[in-house]
Amino acid sequence: MKHSLLIGVTLSASVLFASGSAMANADLAKAKNCMACHAVANKVVGPAYKDVAKKYAGDKTAEDKLVAKVIKGGSGVWGAIPMPANPQVTEADARILVKWILATK
Repeated sequence: MKHSLLIGVTLSASVLFASGSAMANADLAKAKNCMACHAVANKVVGPAYKDVAKKYAGDKTAEDKLVAKVIKGGSGVWGAIPMPANPQVTEADARILVKWILATK
């Protein structure tokens, strides 16, 4: 009985942690002003995060490419409107954001 209870508590904590982590990354995206041009499910100025995740699914180099794009900006991949550079975003924060974006469904 104690073993089953321990497993249940551990699983519940994992679910809460994962949910909290996803929410924390959305909060980080808001704090870094990403949500001014992007949304999870629909195009705003830039592409929806779910579309980015779909485009880069299976690309083993995507994380590094997108981290660089978050920080340095870029253009031409999603149309004529360029993504501005975001030098205020650290590489560590950019990596957290990109991992979250690539996991978006």
